[in-house]
Amino acid sequence: MRDIFRNDEEIIIRKASELDAKELTEYLNIIGGESDFLTFGVEGPGSSIKEEEQFILNNLNKENALFIVAEVNGKIVGSLNFSGGSRRRIQHVGEFGISVLKEYWGKKIGEKLLNYLIKWAEQNGIRKINLRVRTDNERAIKLYKKHGFFEEGILKRDFLIDGKFYDSYAMGLEID
Repeated sequence: MRDIFRNDEEIIIRKASELDAKELTEYLNIIGGESDFLTFGVEGPGSSIKEEEQFILNNLNKENALFIVAEVNGKIVGSLNFSGGSRRRIQHVGEFGISVLKEYWGKKIGEKLLNYLIKWAEQNGIRKINLRVRTDNERAIKLYKKHGFFEEGILKRDFLIDGKFYDSYAMGLEID
């Protein structure tokens, strides 16, 4: 999938490959320090390049998993990974995580990644997409609701950041 920004920068949304492991590891370490809305902080997710490569390969080899990146001028500026259930009765449902470099916030990259996921899910037998989002992440919640996600419940004390607890919404999108 390709799109053009207003300032003529081209964005490419594509599946991640094991060749992206080094850049993705660096990307994840950067975004961890840019937002408190992620499940990891400045320390990054703690994956080595080899572990990231294996994570990508595992996603590529699973029918109900997706790992995509957003690229601008050859640089990864966003990512989304979705993983469906591992057992037959829950293979139709899964959860995703999404992130975008702060300098690219407001350029609809998250929306493009989310649109790609929804189209892919419709074509690959996924009947429900779940996510968790902090209750104070208003921009993300607005984006998810715009795409048909609905709040299913509140997860109390879901995040602990600098000694303070934050609640999250469990949200879902039913695909029929």
